[in-house]
Amino acid sequence: MTIKDIVFIALFAALTAALSIVPPVNVPVINVPITAQTFGVMLAGGVLGARRGALSMILFLALVAVGLPFLSGGRGGAGVFMGASGGFLIGWVIAAFVIGYMVERSWEKLNFVTAMTSSVVGGILILYAIGIPWIAVVAGISIDKAALSAIAYVPGDLVKAGLASIIMIQVKRAYPLISVKA
Repeated sequence: MTIKDIVFIALFAALTAALSIVPPVNVPVINVPITAQTFGVMLAGGVLGARRGALSMILFLALVAVGLPFLSGGRGGAGVFMGASGGFLIGWVIAAFVIGYMVERSWEKLNFVTAMTSSVVGGILILYAIGIPWIAVVAGISIDKAALSAIAYVPGDLVKAGLASIIMIQVKRAYPLISVKA
């Protein structure tokens, strides 16, 4: 691992932390807050690639675990991993890896469709596949009920996936030296 790799890993961990200060958007009617931090997960995988993207999320989560208030609402500490969102937090590492892996495999033909597909598969499908069962166990509810509660987040996650995809493509064009092929 080079110094450049370490800097980019730290940079994307910091970006994800900074996204915690973006005020959550509440979904009307059901009053569900949608935060910006999964946007950082999608960007980490899509810009840094599988290995560096996952490592940036591991670094971020290690900082949260030691108590730094880097999660939305100023939360931090090891206890957050035992709460309802713990599965999603752990899933960030896998999501960044999957997004990065898919972007790496489609690098030569990366366009909005391939970037968006990578963001949706890793940043929504994989993440929900890990987070929803965790919610069900922690909350003591059925998987169906947990999945139904997560539906409110899909529109916001699709918007974040679209924005991340646009940025991935622009980074590939403008700064290929920091991209997944670096």
